[in-house]
Amino acid sequence: MVFKKHNDKGSEDKIIDERFERNFNTGKKLIGFVVLGVVIAFTVFSSIYSVSEQEQAVITQFGKVVGVEGAGLHFKVPFIQESTRVNTTTQGMPIGYEESGTNDPNEDLSDYGDSMMITKDFNFVNIDFYLEYKVVNPEVYLFNTDEPLDTLRNLTKASIRSTISKYLVDEVMTTAKSKIQAEVKDRLIAEMQKVNLGIEVVNVSIQDAEPPTAEVVQAFKAVETAKQGAETAINNANKYQSEKLPSANADADKIIKEAEAYKENRIAEAEGQVARFSDTYKEYKKYPLITKKRMFYETLEEVLPSLDVIITDGKTQSIYPVDKFNN
Repeated sequence: MVFKKHNDKGSEDKIIDERFERNFNTGKKLIGFVVLGVVIAFTVFSSIYSVSEQEQAVITQFGKVVGVEGAGLHFKVPFIQESTRVNTTTQGMPIGYEESGTNDPNEDLSDYGDSMMITKDFNFVNIDFYLEYKVVNPEVYLFNTDEPLDTLRNLTKASIRSTISKYLVDEVMTTAKSKIQAEVKDRLIAEMQKVNLGIEVVNVSIQDAEPPTAEVVQAFKAVETAKQGAETAINNANKYQSEKLPSANADADKIIKEAEAYKENRIAEAEGQVARFSDTYKEYKKYPLITKKRMFYETLEEVLPSLDVIITDGKTQSIYPVDKFNN
């Protein structure tokens, strides 16, 4: 009986082991199916993408554009192709202020670095613009420049400043707003055609225009005072130049004329000496001895009148001067 019970227990363990092994194998298969299903699901979901009515999708393969898709459901090769969706509806960009995110414009924050402009009559005006644009070429928008919106903002600010500088402050704040808006838009469109951002300018509008704050006015007055001081210094320098330059020119002309006269005199004197020497030399060649004596006597005539002549034999105690020959 004991031996029989022992056999029954061994059979039960064997059955349990077989059952566990079957369950384990079944679990492994189930896990494999689950993993395979997840992979398949991920592959399917990463292969299919949708594009809304407000967007276009740019498809790239290994960094190269292979297509642009419009609204709808689309398929792409997983892990090889990528899709980048771009909003192609009209969007807005504030210039000169930051939107608060609420519907109350009074809560918007001013950006004086962009809103402060200098007018034609050298006054400051605090003016805000709102730019409306849309992407018309998603491929160019994504790959032609690194930061297309930053470039658009900078071009817009440059166009605004160039335009505002042509108008008086009163015109900017009152009668010329519509004209300024149109001119800024035309100037911006012309600049956009040069850089090709894939963006189209829809509209440019003035939101607000007002005088600057008291601090800015004070700073502007300080700048104007310094500017006037510089202009005064320049005018004084020009006046001093105008006063002194004619006199200096006259002195220079006088010195030049005196130098030229001295030069002509010296040249004439030298030419006379050369002529006299040539004549003497001709006479010398004819009568050398007579010419030498004549030259000797002529030299004495020139020298002796200015000398005190004393005659002595070298032995007498007293020396008596002889009067000048010209007395």
